[in-house]
Amino acid sequence: MTEFERELVKSFNAFFEEKNMKGVAYRLKQHRFTSQFLDVLVDSLDPDHYMGIECKSISVHKGAKALYFTQHFTTDKKGVHQIDRISDFLLRSGRSGFLAVELRMGVGRTREAYMIPWTELCRRYHEEGNPKVTVQEIQQFPKIERESNKYLIDPKGWKKLRLIE
Repeated sequence: MTEFERELVKSFNAFFEEKNMKGVAYRLKQHRFTSQFLDVLVDSLDPDHYMGIECKSISVHKGAKALYFTQHFTTDKKGVHQIDRISDFLLRSGRSGFLAVELRMGVGRTREAYMIPWTELCRRYHEEGNPKVTVQEIQQFPKIERESNKYLIDPKGWKKLRLIE
């Protein structure tokens, strides 16, 4: 589990405890020969908090300019792309889906994280000739704000797109 995933899980669980809500965030153990559905699963009776989150991290400091659908996502042995596998799981489970993207800015600089609604990611993936989401485009999505050492959980705010027209 990456540090980013661990921090998200801890932040969700602290959020549920602080708000005195029933809910739990967790990560399923990944096995060597089986694919996992998503990085973070959140279970709650509140539909706004029943979700699945895939996490990606890119190093802007080392020159990453975009999140590429071919480079940063996998294709299984049957040729099914990770975005399609996750979309199927979200549809079957009834969860809201998000892609959480962490932008690593380099030593001594704070990392930034953004939440992309899964429906928007799917739309972009299935658009012909659109192999990526640029760093500038990622930064137009809702930012996952931080306070001290935890992320502030705001699923309703994450669902609102802030795209530049």
